[in-house]
Amino acid sequence: MKFNKYIAAGLIAATATGFTSCSDDFLDEKLSSSYDTQYFETENGILALTKSLYGHIRWIGGYETQGYNQFMAGTDEFGIGTDAANEMWLTYDVRMAPSFVTLNGNTGTSAHVWDEVYYGIASANKIIASADKIANEETRNAALAQAYFLRGFNYYILTSQFGHCVIQTVPADGIIRSFDLTTEQQCWEQVISDLRQAYNLFDGEKNTLVGQPVSWTKATAAHFLAKALLFAASERCDSWNGAVKDAYLREALEAADYAIGARKLENDVIDLYGNWTGVNCDIEKSNEILMVAAQDEHFTGRTAARNPGAFFNPQFSNFANTTLGGMRGCVTGGKDFQRFRPTEYTISVFDNVNDARLWKSFATVYGTAVEYTDKDKDGNVLGAHTGAVHIGDPSVVFILNKKDEHAFDKFKFGAYRYQTDVNFADEEGRLPEGGRKQTRTGDATFSGKPGQHILNAWIQYQNGQYVGDKFGDVKNGAYTEGNSNMFPGIIKHTCGYLNAFAGDNGSRDLILARLGETYLVRAEIKLRLNDYNGAKSDIDVLRKRGAWHKDENRSYFVDGCHAAAASTSHVTGKEANVKANDGWNLGMNTYYLSNPGLQVSKASTEAEMTNWTWDRLPAEDEAILAKIGATSKFDRALNFILNEHTRELVGEFVRWEHMARTKTIHTRCKALNPDILFFDASKHYYRPIPQTFIDQLQHADGTNLTEAEKKAWQNPGY
Repeated sequence: MKFNKYIAAGLIAATATGFTSCSDDFLDEKLSSSYDTQYFETENGILALTKSLYGHIRWIGGYETQGYNQFMAGTDEFGIGTDAANEMWLTYDVRMAPSFVTLNGNTGTSAHVWDEVYYGIASANKIIASADKIANEETRNAALAQAYFLRGFNYYILTSQFGHCVIQTVPADGIIRSFDLTTEQQCWEQVISDLRQAYNLFDGEKNTLVGQPVSWTKATAAHFLAKALLFAASERCDSWNGAVKDAYLREALEAADYAIGARKLENDVIDLYGNWTGVNCDIEKSNEILMVAAQDEHFTGRTAARNPGAFFNPQFSNFANTTLGGMRGCVTGGKDFQRFRPTEYTISVFDNVNDARLWKSFATVYGTAVEYTDKDKDGNVLGAHTGAVHIGDPSVVFILNKKDEHAFDKFKFGAYRYQTDVNFADEEGRLPEGGRKQTRTGDATFSGKPGQHILNAWIQYQNGQYVGDKFGDVKNGAYTEGNSNMFPGIIKHTCGYLNAFAGDNGSRDLILARLGETYLVRAEIKLRLNDYNGAKSDIDVLRKRGAWHKDENRSYFVDGCHAAAASTSHVTGKEANVKANDGWNLGMNTYYLSNPGLQVSKASTEAEMTNWTWDRLPAEDEAILAKIGATSKFDRALNFILNEHTRELVGEFVRWEHMARTKTIHTRCKALNPDILFFDASKHYYRPIPQTFIDQLQHADGTNLTEAEKKAWQNPGY
């Protein structure tokens, strides 16, 4: 999504503050010296600086170091694949420290977040301080609303991650090394104050100053104000929030009410992330979306690669190289960096019969992009259980079955390259008919090929045991065992429109906030206000939307790869690549294969998805609550909402903050994620303050801090 605007960036804390002008497009970040800081003392300069604020969130989801692990790792949802560059974010081992021990350039550190957000804060401070230069009151308020919002959003990131930070609310002049030490309470009060200001200053859902499809509005500010107030009223802040908790919750409810009343959910989650067909397509303009890190097809001069889909993909080019060849990239919706491997919990938390979100969030069938005959290029005989595999044949399947399902116990599963005795066959022919013949509505059609052998086959459970981490290439990290590169990948960020066939730069907007999360935030607010019926109503809005709808083909699958790859102008040999995509992306899933004996149905499952009570939760939730030992009414309800967060928002850059806020990492992950080995509840609910920042602090007179004073700046335990 393209925004015409100017960049001006300033950094406070340990570096000098300055403003630097840029080109007419914030996505084309070639810096020039057209303007000096005096320009930003003028009305035109302040307005240009306001529009540039949207560029200050583009770091999120850029390189691997920028937000992925800080916002999603170390929770119940993800293990890692065979790449251990960011293993410490998962295990909480000793390398997660004030001075991170990095494995390579892909290792993210806490400093990558700390440093980035202060650029935007500096620009926001300049706008707020100079807004009186804008003559028109409506325009002035619009500029102030966006400045207060970005500053509040950035302080939200800092405070949720670190607990306390430097609060700088006026433009900094030169290098500043002396700051007041803050508390978490002071930081949340600053976040809430800024977001309140933005909420009051925005002119409803109109943003004529920026005027883009996903401009920040009153609903955007309301969403984050509700989240900030809820965070401050939650368990991590219990040491200080007693006197304000009830007031914060009631104000949060009012803010969430506004956002939900001002915007509208999509009718189907497919229209949020499945039907992405290219830059500026309809789903990027959804009324449900509240905030994005915008992107477009202008790749030249970028300072951040936007390719989130790559980090959720399994490593096709390794375990399925014989049927993909070297064609990772546009064909696969991004490279296959296999960083975020879903845990057993992440798949099993879904009702695999009635909850369509499982099948619309994960890819479960891949075909054959290159012909693979019964001998490879070295003359080695292919596994006897298959034979030749032709373009369009299914070559990788993921069976998302339940623990008590035993139809496939007799088979050997895995990737043929590594588990050479794999012998899975679709005995009853329950895979859909290939050739991209499944349509969104209408009847599901089966392959008509009983006994069809599959070269690479993955399954969640065999013989009542979880086996999903045992297939493909399985390696050990420094501390973790059994890290597999073969797993069902999340498709919410897949992008078939890259800067090159196997390029690193994508063109798809990254959703940072949407109304689906607002509903869950409001449900939890109501829960904490003892309105259990109201909380259920909000949850059921999402569960009803997430059900199968009448006349829907449950075998149909779509992601942001196939149509977008066909439209890209940046791929050499496009015709051959599109043909390969036709063979690889078959537009179908393993729904009926994963549910043996289930008859083909076009009936709605909305009634099944909403048929629960607080005393009788869905079976998959009851099993999870038993594992984590949640027994009280409130704990059961809170953890059910956290389960619903996974079903609705998995892979959307918000999991760690919600688990840190509720202080549930130690209870949930001990039971649900065996890779989280070293989590210490006395320290790991806060990230370490970067030592590079602390070491540069000084007193006002220029003398250095003592070791005791430096320790006071650091979070406990580090």
